[in-house]
Amino acid sequence: MASKKNPHRDLSLKDDPAVTEIPLACASEPHAVEFLEAMRGWDTNPYCARCGSVNVYQMSGRDGSRNARFLWRCRDCSKHYTVRADTVMEDSRIPLRHWVLGFWRVCSSKKGVSALEIRRQTGITHKSALFMLHRIRWALADDNTKPLGGFKMAVEADETFVGGKPRHKGTKRNPRQSTKVPVMAVVERGGNVHLQRIPRVTARHLGKVLYERTDPRSVLCTDEHPSYKSVGKHFSGGHYSTNHSAYEYARGPVHSNTAESVFALLKRGLHGIFHSVSKHHLHRYLAEFQFRWNTRDIRDSERLQKAVKASVGKRLRYAESAP
Repeated sequence: MASKKNPHRDLSLKDDPAVTEIPLACASEPHAVEFLEAMRGWDTNPYCARCGSVNVYQMSGRDGSRNARFLWRCRDCSKHYTVRADTVMEDSRIPLRHWVLGFWRVCSSKKGVSALEIRRQTGITHKSALFMLHRIRWALADDNTKPLGGFKMAVEADETFVGGKPRHKGTKRNPRQSTKVPVMAVVERGGNVHLQRIPRVTARHLGKVLYERTDPRSVLCTDEHPSYKSVGKHFSGGHYSTNHSAYEYARGPVHSNTAESVFALLKRGLHGIFHSVSKHHLHRYLAEFQFRWNTRDIRDSERLQKAVKASVGKRLRYAESAP
């Protein structure tokens, strides 16, 4: 019997022009410029990156070809600019072909890509590759504050710990404190996820995230952690939990397995790709995994275009990214 095919899961790369253009954009600077301009919509509707005017034109060299710096000029404000302007790529000396590769690998790699791998593939230094990836993660940070869930919609909440652990157990008089960092996930079942680092796993901190990021009319599904008992009273749809300590992981529609799936991808990326992530930069990696999960039903090329557009209007200077 033929299986039913979900049209939203048809992520075939056939007839996808962006995928055929990406290898050229990663190898040639002129192709990279044209590719990024098309991603921003400048191939059909160019506009000034400074004032927003559409009265713009491409500057040309003496031989009639395009300007060597790929400059645009606005007739209204008389300013010059390139496709880097008003994005995370602005004031960066890294060639645009490497930026295209960085965006592409972040958007197409399910568990992320390391700075060392970008360094090997591009020839830039590890420091430059790491800062480039931090800028891309900064661009992927979700600015949408729309609450998850809704009337009678299931919302799952769960927490996990990422990072290192004490090498020795210690003693009662001299205990060794764990260096693990708590991370909370709020997932709209069948929808988006919100990942956030929290100071401690308490009702106060868990409730703060849930109150800010979820609709109070939702149905809350969690595990048996006692901190959720007082928090669950806030939801008019009800609070239901499963007892993981008794090996109960699902009771009909009551489960937090979707949140566990998010954590599975996060842990595999942090352990297998990045190996070590500092507390200072953890929120950037969470933004990257959150972006990929929330765009899981579109093609990689569409995710790439969404990421490039998300980089507009965002800047991350080196002093802000250093620990």
